Amino acid sequence: MAYSEILLVKPVDGLGGEGDQVKVRAGYARNFLFPRSVAVPVTKANRKQVEALKKRRAEREAQELAGAQELGKRIAAVSLAFAVKTGEGGKMFGAITATDIHDKLTEAGIDLDKKRIHLYTPAKTLGKHSVKVKLHPEVTIELDFDIVSENPIVDAEQAAEAAA
Repeated sequence: MAYSEILLVKPVDGLGGEGDQVKVRAGYARNFLFPRSVAVPVTKANRKQVEALKKRRAEREAQELAGAQELGKRIAAVSLAFAVKTGEGGKMFGAITATDIHDKLTEAGIDLDKKRIHLYTPAKTLGKHSVKVKLHPEVTIELDFDIVSENPIVDAEQAAEAAA
């Protein structure tokens, strides 16, 4: 198996950030990384670029972290409430999913990728719930939201008495 030593010029998911010297399969480098100008072969001339690339990487990462922290503060200031239809005894029809939370955040003026909202199971009960929003590897926000009933909650026994 032929491997090549390459120098990454741009970050690649699962491989590394700019300035990293990595060893990959020759075909992957030749057919994917080089044509997209994501990497260059390691030579003496290219090794001199490493310092400049690492400096640019540190600046980019600091900027991303600052942006994530600022966005986290904006998200923490938002309070979400969902009004849902309920049946007998306050049982919900349907559930609140990550898409619903994303839509509410978008309405509140927060532009966020839906994949960053980690709601492991849809919320199917009334009351307070929380969801994790991972904005950056170092910034995770715990967002609380309420689910309330659109219509008044009537117990099954009370409904039977009212019907009789």
